Amino acid sequence: MLKRVLGIITLTVMLTTTLSGCGGASKTSSKVNSSDGKNTFEIATVRWSDWGEDYHKGFIDDSAKELGLSIKWDTILNADWGDKKSVLMAGGDLPDAFLGSNAFTASDMSLNKGAFIPLDEYVDKDMPNFKAAMEKDPTMKALATSADGHIYGLPSKRPCRPTVSNQMFINQKWLDNIGMKMPQTYDEFYEVLKAFKEKDANGNGDPNDEIPFGQGYADTVMFFLLPYGMTIGADNTYLMTMKNGKPAYLPTLESYKEGIKWMNKCYSEGLIDKEIFTQDSSMRDAKLMNNISLVGSAPGWTTDSTFGKNESEYTALPALEGPDGQRYIASDPEHWNYSRNEFLITSKCSDPESLLKWIDKFYTEDASIQTYYGSFGVGVDKDGENYKLLEPKNGDSADTYAWKNSLRDFGPKFVEDGFNDKIDLPKDRGDGLKLELDKQLKEYAKPAYPNVCYTSEQLSQLATLYVDISSYVTTMQAKWITEGGIDEEWDNYISTLKQMGYDNFMKIQTDAYNSYNEIK
Repeated sequence: MLKRVLGIITLTVMLTTTLSGCGGASKTSSKVNSSDGKNTFEIATVRWSDWGEDYHKGFIDDSAKELGLSIKWDTILNADWGDKKSVLMAGGDLPDAFLGSNAFTASDMSLNKGAFIPLDEYVDKDMPNFKAAMEKDPTMKALATSADGHIYGLPSKRPCRPTVSNQMFINQKWLDNIGMKMPQTYDEFYEVLKAFKEKDANGNGDPNDEIPFGQGYADTVMFFLLPYGMTIGADNTYLMTMKNGKPAYLPTLESYKEGIKWMNKCYSEGLIDKEIFTQDSSMRDAKLMNNISLVGSAPGWTTDSTFGKNESEYTALPALEGPDGQRYIASDPEHWNYSRNEFLITSKCSDPESLLKWIDKFYTEDASIQTYYGSFGVGVDKDGENYKLLEPKNGDSADTYAWKNSLRDFGPKFVEDGFNDKIDLPKDRGDGLKLELDKQLKEYAKPAYPNVCYTSEQLSQLATLYVDISSYVTTMQAKWITEGGIDEEWDNYISTLKQMGYDNFMKIQTDAYNSYNEIK
C-alpha cells in the first residue's frame, strides 16, 4: 500500500535552492573540442543498476557522430541520485541535458523551471520527426506541453507495450486438482477460493497450508476489487479513474464500498492472506515461490516474474464479470506506455539546436526499437519492414540484456499503432508473453484518467492534500477489510475526506483534466 503514496511523498521534498539562480550561470558546458572538432555535450542519465556503459553504444553514439557531436555521458545510479541531485542542482553545475523521466518529478520541474529551457522554437525548426509524431498522436502533444503552454521535456511512446498492465493469475494445477473450471464471474471466483481453502488444492497432504488469494506484485486490494470496477493503472499516483465521462476518485465510489464489503466477507472466511497488510516483500516472495505452491491466485506482470519456479502452474485469470454485468481489467496505457520529460535541456547548454537535431533522430521506429532492446546486430535485427529480437548473450535474461544494451524504458521514442505486429518476439517469455496475454484481455479496457500536467500551484496544494487523504483512505481500507463496518462508517468517511480538502483535490483533478483535453 505504501506505493500508493510514494509518488506524492516526493512532492514534499524541497530542494535547498531553486534554480532561478542557475539560469544566470555562465553557459560554458557545451563547447567545441579542439582535438577532434566535434561539439561536445554532457548528458546525465539515471540508471536503476550498474549495468555498464553499453547502453549508449551503437545507434545512440553513432547517430550523434553523424552530426559531428560528441557525447560525454554521466551515468548515475538511482541509489545515488537523490543525494547527488540536491548537490548538483543547488550548486548549479548542470550538464547540458538530462535523459530519462526518472531524473525529475513533476514537483522538481515546477520548483526549478529556471533550470530547463523551453524547446518550442527548436521543435518547430529542428525536429521534423517529433513534430510528425505530435501530429499523428495527440497524446504526444499533450504530454509534451507543460501547464504554462511551453514544451520543456520531450515525451515518449514505447514499443511492445500492452494495453493491460498488471493482471490477475490463478493456479491452474489447483483448479485441476479440485476438479473445478476456470471462474468467469466474481461469484465463481469466490467459490473457487473457498474450494482452494477447504480442499488440499496443492496436493501435499496438508489441507490447511493453502492461501487462496495472496499478495502479488501490484496493488493487491484494488486487483481483488477489479470486478467492482476498480481499474487501477500502473502509475496512477492519485487513484483517479473516469466515471460517466468525468474524473472520479476510486475510493469514494459506491462500487468501491460494495467491493470492500465483498472483500471483507472473503477475508473473514480465510480466503485472503491474513498478512496482506503486515508482511514485507521477503515474506510475500517466500509464499509465491515456495517449493510447494502455497498461493492460489495473485496479481502481477507475468507468471514467471510473479511466481518464479512455480510459474508453470499458473495461468491468466479471465476478466471476471462483476455485479454490474461488465468485465474489468487494470488498464492505463497513458501512464504505462507513454511518459513525459524523457529529455530536458538545461540553461547551461549553449547549443540546444544541435542537441535537438540529434534527439529528433530518436523519434523513428528504427531508433525506438533500438533504444528499447539494443542496437541492430546487438538487440534486434531488421529485415525489410520487420524486426526480430535477438537472443540474449552471456546468460542474461531478455530483460537484463535489454537494460544493459539500451535505454529500455527511458529516453525519447515513438512508434505508431500497429508497430508491435512488425516485431518477432518469443511468445513464451518477457514482452512477447505479455503481448500474448494482452490479446485475451485488452477488449475489456475502459477509459482511464489521463497523464495530466499540474500547475505549480496545483502541485503545491496536492503535496499537502493528498498525503492526508491517502493515509486516511489506506487506514480505513485495511480496517474495513479486516474488521468490517464500512456501511456504518461510510457517511462519516466521506465527511472526513471533505474536511481534509477532498473537494479541492477533485477540483484540481478536474481542472487538470480539462486543461489536458484543451491541448489535445
